Amino acid sequence: MTNGVTNTPPERDFTAVLGEHLAALSFDTLSEADRAQIKRLILDHVGVCLRGAELPWSVSLREWAASFSGSGESVLFGTALRTAPNVAALVNATAAHGMELDDTHDSSVSHPGAVVIATALAVGTARGSSGAEIMAAIAAGYETMGRTGRAVGASEVIEFGYHPTALFGGFGAAAAAAKLIGLDARGMASAWGLMLSMAGGSMQFSEDPLGTTVKRLHGGYGAHNGILAAEFAALGIAGPSRAFDGRYGLGNLFGQKPDFGQLARGEGDQLEIHRISMKPYPCCRLFHSTIDALREVTADFSLEPSEIANIKVGGPAIMVTQHMLRRPVSVMAAQYSLPFSLGASLVHGPSEYEAFGEDKFEDAAILRLCDVVEAVEDSGMEAAFPEHFGSWVELRTEAGETRRSDVLDSIGTPARPMDMTAIEDKIAGLLAPLDTAPGIREISHAVDTFDQDGGPTRLLALFAAK
Repeated sequence: MTNGVTNTPPERDFTAVLGEHLAALSFDTLSEADRAQIKRLILDHVGVCLRGAELPWSVSLREWAASFSGSGESVLFGTALRTAPNVAALVNATAAHGMELDDTHDSSVSHPGAVVIATALAVGTARGSSGAEIMAAIAAGYETMGRTGRAVGASEVIEFGYHPTALFGGFGAAAAAAKLIGLDARGMASAWGLMLSMAGGSMQFSEDPLGTTVKRLHGGYGAHNGILAAEFAALGIAGPSRAFDGRYGLGNLFGQKPDFGQLARGEGDQLEIHRISMKPYPCCRLFHSTIDALREVTADFSLEPSEIANIKVGGPAIMVTQHMLRRPVSVMAAQYSLPFSLGASLVHGPSEYEAFGEDKFEDAAILRLCDVVEAVEDSGMEAAFPEHFGSWVELRTEAGETRRSDVLDSIGTPARPMDMTAIEDKIAGLLAPLDTAPGIREISHAVDTFDQDGGPTRLLALFAAK
């Protein structure tokens, strides 16, 4: 059968293999490169989370969370509220996923930072965990989301209507929470088994131009449910074994041709934290190579938009089938629209979040460009996806000149990483409109010393209203 549910499970219990790998993972087993990368991920996360906490849907969730005030010690970014970890993680992960600027694990086509780091900070705060323990939990969460995404097959998941962040996120959150709660490999596998019955996440938001806010919640749902799964497992509530590779496990339920060997880490393999792309542009990750190519053919966006007659884009099939809405009526729809994202980048600049605001939906200059963008599937870019989110741009000017640029790996990918200075610049720009945001140097110092005594308290104090 196409969904594979009649498949016999592999002889090797790969779910248990992953659990054993993560149970053995600790701060001491992390290399200096691992630790530095986790700090980069934390810095990026807290910046997008703090700005995202001021978005309308985040404010609504904070109002909802107020009824849980005093239920725990976990911090809601930008407020004085303290709640239970699952509530704080739901709100904070939604905020982090709300800007379309949170990090991406390319081969699983998921956004682990929003889910995993929000979970680790919420659970770690509640339990008084050290920065070192939280960093190990973050590594475990990324490892889970990345490996399960590749094992199940992210491209097929999207093709059949599931959003990878929602589908895989809860398992990453469960792993991070399980590490901090102190579950062993068997306990973690049990938490995954409990999480399996909560797994899902429809892509229908990409079809409805108004009902798009649920996509922001996909990060929050995963964080919330993963914490519950780990807490319930700690109570002794048993989840079924082989959550990933069993007959009715994640791979066979949601995948088409699952590769369960991806759950096992090979000798010398880097951790999944090193397979992460950071986003300099506030739109769908799929468009970032296109924007980089557009930068090249417009001489760093110096070409007047009025001089552009046509923009042809070649990329993975999903770019053509899911991202060609020309008249978005919500911020999410605009950020998910290839024509609008290119138009906004050309008219207002590629890093300008406000270019996707509701006041821009009738911007005549953007809409003219929306109408001259066309997209075609490119077999080479399709074959490279999702390991590479590549695309090419062929631009024709009103004067008849044709310019082309091909970009396989965009800025922010492991092949072209953003350094700490670039991340700091990104976060400083995000926080500039906020009246009471801490300074970027203060944030950077707190992240840099996160694994030292008092590190988590020092960092979170910057984001909690007095």
